[in-house]
Amino acid sequence: MGLGIRVEVLHKEKIPPSSPTPQHLKTTNLSVFDQLIPDVYVPILLFYPNNTSSDHDIDEICKLLKTSLSDTLTHFYPFAGKYQCNDSIRCNDHGAAFLEVQVNCPMSKILEKPDFGMLKQLLPADIGSRLADPSYLVQVQANFFECSGMAIGVCISHKVADASTISKFITSWAAASLASVSSTDQVVLPAADFGAAASFLPPLGFLNSPLPIVEFAKEKWTTRRIVFDASKIAALKCKAATAILPKPTRVEVLSALIWKCATESSRSKLGSIRPSAWLPFVNMRKVLVQPSAEKFEGNFFGVFTAKTKVSEDDDDEDVERLAAKLRKGIEEFKVRYANGVSGDDPCEFFQEFGSLMDGNDGDAYSCSSWCRFPFYTVDFGWGKPSWVTQCMEFKNMIVLTDTRDGDGVEASLTLNEEVMAIFESNEELLAYASLNPSVI
Repeated sequence: MGLGIRVEVLHKEKIPPSSPTPQHLKTTNLSVFDQLIPDVYVPILLFYPNNTSSDHDIDEICKLLKTSLSDTLTHFYPFAGKYQCNDSIRCNDHGAAFLEVQVNCPMSKILEKPDFGMLKQLLPADIGSRLADPSYLVQVQANFFECSGMAIGVCISHKVADASTISKFITSWAAASLASVSSTDQVVLPAADFGAAASFLPPLGFLNSPLPIVEFAKEKWTTRRIVFDASKIAALKCKAATAILPKPTRVEVLSALIWKCATESSRSKLGSIRPSAWLPFVNMRKVLVQPSAEKFEGNFFGVFTAKTKVSEDDDDEDVERLAAKLRKGIEEFKVRYANGVSGDDPCEFFQEFGSLMDGNDGDAYSCSSWCRFPFYTVDFGWGKPSWVTQCMEFKNMIVLTDTRDGDGVEASLTLNEEVMAIFESNEELLAYASLNPSVI
């Protein structure tokens, strides 16, 4: 837990959609991808400095946020519903939770040296909460600081949204809010077809019962934030470039570097060599050839596996070779699934993922890239955010996000505490990364 910060909930209410959901949309089936996702929340925080100056301003901002949220829920109607069994969402206009919170410190206290214990207090729910309790698929917390800054914390059920769908929802909500502030013509929100993915990949009967509760790691795990600026990424891309991979992407080279350093740190702790795997999540909308895939809402992502061998030869695991493994993996994945996926494919994705992440036969790291999603354009009417972050903490998970300038990358990593201590002192890592620098 973060120390020296206190949040006080001033008001909490339920925000229903502004218009009732039509009868023919009262049930939204889950796709196979949705069925395989655990019922946990995905959290995101957006920080806006110096937006309010009085209680009146706070009241007006909350009114604007709630009204625009209500309008947006009309288009994203499953978000205001209730999860039932593991095959559908009952779109009953139950609504989203909205909390107004006062934070007893200036925003600078959070941004000078971000601490995950503090950040989690700015979110409306614990990411491990079961969706049956408190039953909201979307929860929002508007945090108001002593300095007149604010942070909007959003927790969205992973059952109804992956990063792509979350991005579309938040940008749509902000667009509705900004239109009200600007007194422009009413914004036209994008059509959201939540039945398309389930029509493409219908739910499977044997997955209809709720999945087992996600067991969060009880041993000593810790999460850290590291930042790579554009110049260091450019240098790393030059280092990783080879005849096989002449133009590596920034995600490829940063993944390769983190994978290499994490594996070395784990082996140093254990005192032995064992295989290692990197499991990147892949937005299937970018893989399928059919244009309609871009419109799929909910969850539509796969995962592939890149592996290292058990070897004393460090050259087998340099950044160049690991980046090349990642490129080969994604290219093979795209070729295999470009023309479609079957209902069994997602089951195979996540079965292998779960088996490897158990870690019994080696080290495995999952990686989710949120880069290029337009979170830094999210303007509710008082400017763009100064910082956007997420607070996911799962065993051996790495999440990559853009920095504000769009050229750098922030990475959050959750590793065993002893492994993390070794990881943070890795000289190759420190040649390219800054450990939790100030956001200010």
